Amino acid sequence: MSLRNIAIIAHVDHGKTTLVDQLFRQSGTFRENERVEERAMDSNDLEKERGITILAKCTSVEWKGTRINIVDTPGHADFGGEVERILSMVDGVILLVDSAEGAMPQTKFVTGKALALGLKPIVVVNKIDRPDGRPEEVLDEVFDLFVNLDANDDQLDFPSLFASGRNGYAGDTPDVREGNLTPLLDKIIEHVPEPDVDPDAKFKFLVTLLDRDNFVGRILTGKVESGKIDLNMPIHAIDMNGKVVETGRATKIMAFNGLERVPVESAKAGDIISLAGLTDATVSNTICDPSVTDPIAAQPIDPPTLSMNFSVNDSPMAGREGDKVTSRVIRDRLLREAESNVAIKVTESADKDSFEVAGRGELQLGVLIETMRREGFELGISRPRVLYREENGERQEPYETVVIDVDDEHSSTVVSKMQRRKAELTEQRPSGGGKTRLTFSAPSRGLIGYHGEFLSDTRGTGIMNRLFEKYGPYKGVIEGRPVGVLVSNGTGNAVPYALNALEERGILFIGGQTAVYEGMVIGENAKPGDLDVNPMKSKQLTNFRSTGKDDAVRLTPPTVMTLEQAIAYIDNDELVEVTPKNIRLRKRYLDPNERKKASRQAAAAA
Repeated sequence: MSLRNIAIIAHVDHGKTTLVDQLFRQSGTFRENERVEERAMDSNDLEKERGITILAKCTSVEWKGTRINIVDTPGHADFGGEVERILSMVDGVILLVDSAEGAMPQTKFVTGKALALGLKPIVVVNKIDRPDGRPEEVLDEVFDLFVNLDANDDQLDFPSLFASGRNGYAGDTPDVREGNLTPLLDKIIEHVPEPDVDPDAKFKFLVTLLDRDNFVGRILTGKVESGKIDLNMPIHAIDMNGKVVETGRATKIMAFNGLERVPVESAKAGDIISLAGLTDATVSNTICDPSVTDPIAAQPIDPPTLSMNFSVNDSPMAGREGDKVTSRVIRDRLLREAESNVAIKVTESADKDSFEVAGRGELQLGVLIETMRREGFELGISRPRVLYREENGERQEPYETVVIDVDDEHSSTVVSKMQRRKAELTEQRPSGGGKTRLTFSAPSRGLIGYHGEFLSDTRGTGIMNRLFEKYGPYKGVIEGRPVGVLVSNGTGNAVPYALNALEERGILFIGGQTAVYEGMVIGENAKPGDLDVNPMKSKQLTNFRSTGKDDAVRLTPPTVMTLEQAIAYIDNDELVEVTPKNIRLRKRYLDPNERKKASRQAAAAA
């Protein structure tokens, strides 16, 4: 059977996973009466809840005697490491672009990577049935993008289709409104070349994805670059320098068939397969015949730009809600994550109780924390900070391209807020439907914690997309959170009577009967500076003050933060306490005297 290996790349929410659903249905992968979940490729709980793809995953369909291996990729810039790895596995890409939004920052990022590898894209303008669609303009934008990314003449002569992934049709003209995806499947077979491999050489296989199974152990996924592999064949793993990592046997070989991994007896050059049988081999290692000593060159991965400290939870409530609380267990889990996710770097601190975890962005690290929390971990998380670097004796910091779509009435507010955060407006144009598209070049430092404020400023209608741009000159001090917080001065359960009196001081994060401890942040102060308060103060019951004398206390519902909002909200002297049941904000130093001492030391150092 002839082979085609393709990846589907696009900006977040442009419809990749929905298109794969329809390809499954129309290629006969599912039975007519089979019940299939929507976005079947988004298999883990977090992907289903958030409606985004987080991990790159392989699948395959058969069409007219050809097996098409498809890799579904994440669309969010924070998970770009997943996309960079898998592009070396494929021989062509389908670039999906929304017919209204057009080419967005992540479209530019993944397309640049694909073009640099010499891959020839098939451009699909998706969501053609949108009432605000402008398909022909979008196709022109994609062509201009290819020119800016230095595409060669062959790549600029790309085939294009207009489609609706959700409704399952595609065609050559923008007015298509019915049919099926046959034109797309035919274009894949016609335009994507067969894998350029050597079937007669010794077996070689580059690991691009790593997974775990409770029964067979470590599962390594990648493309067979040369030769053939049979079940129980002796193999060894070598690193990028040619050093042997380990030797073993191929105890299990699995090919992809729809959503399933199917055991096979052998695999030949060009196939995308999963292998089991090795315990130490990891991403970017070459698995090969024991006589082979030259590794396959792995694609370089862009460096992380943001880091957080993961520390052992040392609050008074530590150990009550989670069962994985020691530094050894946290360390093992983080190292395991860094092994399978090449965009994450883990460094252990000198005191062995905290770990610096560097990644691409707040969302990527937030997903890691949420996953660990669901596994039963308790952690203390610090405020994110950017990773600087020195060049010619000057400090440089990461910059991001920020593309914002807002209603015209809110554009001036967004521009002034972004300029306060040292961002430069590089482009402003109307995007139709009473909306304006603003493009900024902004230091990553200034964007930490801005997203929540942005949603409030735009009444929830604004859309912000960010992408790492470059390292540039250090922009100086950027103002932080303009207000202070309300800090509990004791331990116990919050009393509605006390909270009622505190409401005029600011916004509360907790409700009545919430367990609190000294140093825990219970609300936002309306003024600059922190305020120590007593949320446990009860009503004095005397002859003059009976319980039912006053009106019943009616509290405003508290502001409950999500994990990402909490991480973005905290200041440098605060932590987020993450447990399987709760997310709490707290001061790094719980004792008020310790806090004063630390703030004096910080002021002296500055």
